[in-house]
Amino acid sequence: MSQEIRPITKILVANRGEIALRVMRTAREMGLATVAVHSEADAHAPFVHAADEAVCVGPAPSNESYLVIEHIVQAALDTGADAIHPGYGFLSENSAFAEAVEAAGIRFIGPHPHAIQVMGSKLAAKDAVAQRNIPMVPGTEGAVSDPADAKREAERIGFPLLIKASAGGGGKGMRAVHDPALLEEELQRAISEAERSFGDGAVFIERLVQQPRHIEIQVLCDMHGNAVHLFERECSIQRRHQKVVEEAPSALLDDDLRKAMGQCAIEVARSCSYVGAGTVEFLVDASREFFFLEMNTRLQVEHPVTELITGVDLVKEQIRIAEGHTLSFKQEDLTIQGHALELRVYAEDVPGGFLPSTGTLTRYSPPSGPGIRVDDGVVEGGEVSMHYDPMLAKLCTHGQTREAAIERMLRAIEDYEVHGVDTTLDFGHFAVNHEAFRSGQFDTGFVAEHFTPEKLTRPWPCDDDTAAELILGAVARVGESEKPRFEETSNVGAWRLRVR
Repeated sequence: MSQEIRPITKILVANRGEIALRVMRTAREMGLATVAVHSEADAHAPFVHAADEAVCVGPAPSNESYLVIEHIVQAALDTGADAIHPGYGFLSENSAFAEAVEAAGIRFIGPHPHAIQVMGSKLAAKDAVAQRNIPMVPGTEGAVSDPADAKREAERIGFPLLIKASAGGGGKGMRAVHDPALLEEELQRAISEAERSFGDGAVFIERLVQQPRHIEIQVLCDMHGNAVHLFERECSIQRRHQKVVEEAPSALLDDDLRKAMGQCAIEVARSCSYVGAGTVEFLVDASREFFFLEMNTRLQVEHPVTELITGVDLVKEQIRIAEGHTLSFKQEDLTIQGHALELRVYAEDVPGGFLPSTGTLTRYSPPSGPGIRVDDGVVEGGEVSMHYDPMLAKLCTHGQTREAAIERMLRAIEDYEVHGVDTTLDFGHFAVNHEAFRSGQFDTGFVAEHFTPEKLTRPWPCDDDTAAELILGAVARVGESEKPRFEETSNVGAWRLRVR
């Protein structure tokens, strides 16, 4: 690999929403020009206005715009962009896209296509790390499709077990099997779902880790052979196998376990000659034994919590690495500074099963203040479309202690106003304020074990008589033109008083 320093002057961001704005923010601080690509539906979105140039790449559906490789590459060529940052989602882990970018003589701000390809397949990833003393969950060595083979492997591995799509993600093509009699049926379901979702029906079987914690390690690797880890994030609060609340560091890890997992993460990255920012994911069981899960070859949604506890701008490091620079620091230079939380603010109907909620943002006012960071991509009056991921923003808080970060998060949620769509804000308040979370005694089964829609109703902080007196007093203090408004929240049966 070349070690020549080749400065980047203009970056095309092959993404939308909050991550496009996030990348542009750092690019601007580095004095670099930016190009936005957008669909027809996003023509007036905040990230489009934030860029120096913008190119429409197709209609609203992502498979006709953001996922069309030829349109993205041509936009870069037409605007003279010498680098492309893929963000996350869309084409960020598509090796064909990385190859097309490089073939056009444009820098891809991410790993080489080979690394994307290897780590994009769970089976290939397991093969790559097999010789590096990386702990892995007991399972099959290759894909399984024949029921008889599946039965023999299941007897060897032991129940309960998990059937997983090799090319999968987000819980698709994943089936837990507790009853041996259901193995064949669940195998066929997993294969069918994997084929529909990824065009690849390859599945494998592994032991189901009991009471798992989802811990991931952020890594950075340059072109000169240097690699560091930036400690861990915990992502165990999930719905439908997708993360909702993340934090750094984890309440579970001590220094010894953190060091061991960090070194394993670096070895995983080296197994595919990784370059750039990546995340190595692990499961940790009830006995604190950890197992390699997969590697995400891109920036993660939850990267802000790592930035908050380390002071490192991960996007800046990605850009510097793509230019050919060595890392700005060594492992011993990195320390954990306080504690950070992130709540993904989705436009979702939580009581209805976390289903997407669409509509116009008739009111949008995010919180601000010390220790609060909001990465968003929407504005008041904007439309929440059915065409894209329903995440509106990432609400992050930082404090000197975990308790301080939690209290700051609860206050920030209270101050966050979103009207026009349902959101996960109240669920976030429930989760972060729950005794299991506060104590650090939780796992990926948190939602199934602790949550029901009825629990979103928060009681008055005082008795009914006192509440009535407060309301009457508020009414008496305001003029006719400033009547207090009772606003229905996304809480089931809950109301709140607004006096403006």
